[in-house]
Amino acid sequence: MIYTKSEKEIDLMREACKVVKDTLAFVGSKICAGMSTKEVDELVERYIRASGAYPSCLGYGGFPASACVSVNETVVHGIPTHDRILKEGDIVSVDLCAYKNGFHGDACRTFKIGKVAPEHEKLIKVTEECFFKGIEGLRAGTPLFDIGYRVQQHAEAHGYGVIRSYTGHGIGREMHEDPSVPNYGRKGTGMRLREGTVLCVEPMIALGDWRVKILDDEWTAVTVDGKYAAHYENTLVVRKDGVEILTL
Repeated sequence: MIYTKSEKEIDLMREACKVVKDTLAFVGSKICAGMSTKEVDELVERYIRASGAYPSCLGYGGFPASACVSVNETVVHGIPTHDRILKEGDIVSVDLCAYKNGFHGDACRTFKIGKVAPEHEKLIKVTEECFFKGIEGLRAGTPLFDIGYRVQQHAEAHGYGVIRSYTGHGIGREMHEDPSVPNYGRKGTGMRLREGTVLCVEPMIALGDWRVKILDDEWTAVTVDGKYAAHYENTLVVRKDGVEILTL
C-alpha cells in the first residue's frame, strides 16, 4: 500500500528532514582522519537529539547505532566501532534518519577524508550526479522505474556497477514504506507515481562489480571485489510539475 501525504503531513516531514540535512552538514564539518567510526556515530546521535528528534536507525531491526557509517568497500549498513579509525584517502558514507513529529526523514552523503585518489573522487561525484539524473523529469504520472533507468544509464556510462541488493523506498510515518525504488530498471515501466508520494532516492554505485556480500555481523554489506562504493540519498516529494527535495 502506497500512502500519499497531505500538505500538513509534508510540513511535518520538513522538520524531520531539516534535522537530517543539518546533521549531515555538521558531520561533514567535523569528520576527519584519526576519528573512529563510532565517534562519527556519536556526533550524529548528539546532534539529532539536540534538535528535538530521535535517531531512527538506533535499534531499527536490531541495528546498534544511530547512523550507518560505511567506509571504502562497504556499500551500506556499516556498524560504527571504536576500532575502525578513519585515515587519509578513505571515503565514508554516512546514512542517517531522524524521527520528529511522527515522521521520518532520511539522507546519505559520502565524505572524503583528506585527499583521496582521483578515481574515488570521481566515483563520489558521479554517484551524486546519478541522484539528479534519476529525478530528471520526475513528476506526478512518471513511471516508477524511470528513476532507476536514468541512474543506471549514467552510472554504467562511466563503467560503474549499480548495486541491486539495496534500493530506495517510500518514507513517512515508517522509515521504510512502499514502494521500493531500485537504481536500475526499464524506462516506461512500473506504477505511475502520484502527487504527494514521498520517496527516498539513493543511488549506491560501485567502482567495480555490483554484487555485494554480507559480513558475519549480518548487517555490513561490502563489494565482492573489494573496490570502493559511494552512496548519495535525499528524501523528496513528487509534485504535479516536478519534485521538492526535503533534505537539501
